Amino acid sequence: MSTLPARAERRCHNAVNPLHSCLFFSPDLGAEMGKLGLDDPSAVYFATRAAAFGAVGAGTVTATFYNFNPALVARHVPAVWSVATPEQVIEARWRAADATLRRVLGEAAIASAEMAEAARLALRATEACTPYARPLYAAHAELPVPEEPHLAFWHAATLLREHRGDAHLAALLAAELDPLESLVSHTATGKGMAIGWILASRGWRRADWEAGSERLRERGLLAAGEELALTDAGTALRAEVEEATDRMDRAPYEHLGAEGVERLTELGRGFLFTAAAAGAFPSEATGR
Repeated sequence: MSTLPARAERRCHNAVNPLHSCLFFSPDLGAEMGKLGLDDPSAVYFATRAAAFGAVGAGTVTATFYNFNPALVARHVPAVWSVATPEQVIEARWRAADATLRRVLGEAAIASAEMAEAARLALRATEACTPYARPLYAAHAELPVPEEPHLAFWHAATLLREHRGDAHLAALLAAELDPLESLVSHTATGKGMAIGWILASRGWRRADWEAGSERLRERGLLAAGEELALTDAGTALRAEVEEATDRMDRAPYEHLGAEGVERLTELGRGFLFTAAAAGAFPSEATGR
């Protein structure tokens, strides 16, 4: 039985993960990858997130990223590795993360005791992460931990993100939600990204989205009509997916303990609010 308050691990993840994720919206990442010859946003994303695997092919990226159109992945992978090596991408990613965090948080936060504390807590949580059946986590866990507290915190946030993300994919598979159905049903909860953003960034067409929506309607998970709304069964299924993800992602937070989780959540939220106020997240990614 868990010793944590209900959904404490989810709240902590929701506070810590966005500071990792803001890198993918950062102009600093585009600038660093542009120096390597990678200019296409999809190529930058695939290379940045997959570099820890080494020079893998499209199949590995499609399998582990899950909700991207395989055709979009194949357009850029493995071609990206002929432009920049995984090692070069990883080094550029560190430089971009450093520049981004300094820009959206400010030098005072970077050098603060709170940042050092957040790094210690997040790294302690990762001590209980497990690699089996978690390929993205396992790949990133082999990278060295940076010495600078803000980069150590960002690295730990990456590990916690991918550990939970790998578990989430297992939960989606168990719920029999394919990539499009996962995206549509998540958006229908009101918590997903804007549909236009999803289609553009994930490489799907509007027809693909509508086909996925229709499959959900046939299963009784999405309400009939043009409005994107889950049925009671759809709401219950999405709740089951999140609860299953929580169960499979509980170990790091149990290891940290209730007091540590509460403190890491508090610190993460503080950094998140500062980053959001500095424009770390594009407004066009939200809403429908």
